[in-house]
Amino acid sequence: MRHRIGMEAMRQYHADTELARQRGDLLAAAQEAEARFREAQARRAATIEQHKLAEEFDAALTAAMRAAYAAQRAAIGPRGYEDRIFRRKAKAKPAVHAITAEAEHLLTLRETHRLNGIPAEPLEPAV
Repeated sequence: MRHRIGMEAMRQYHADTELARQRGDLLAAAQEAEARFREAQARRAATIEQHKLAEEFDAALTAAMRAAYAAQRAAIGPRGYEDRIFRRKAKAKPAVHAITAEAEHLLTLRETHRLNGIPAEPLEPAV
């Protein structure tokens, strides 16, 4: 008996596949954003500039993380959107496990950056 895949699952699968294709570019953009932020920290740039660069780095990390999770779902396949047992078994495969580890690493980086890396926005007096 062959499992039928619904239209919604196929739509989500194609959207995730498209996002997963951009994963390398988004990861490179996150690395560039981090380099700009770290360079601003090293030269002790103004807090406003550091805050702006930190938020850009956060946005780039978020995009890369979402692409990594999309790659995980795409690697599992369209059946994984509807069948939780199939999804769970597929997550145990080495290729999917490696993508999951990358996605979780990016999630950890993002959360650590949000907790410790974004400088406070300087207060401006209300006149």
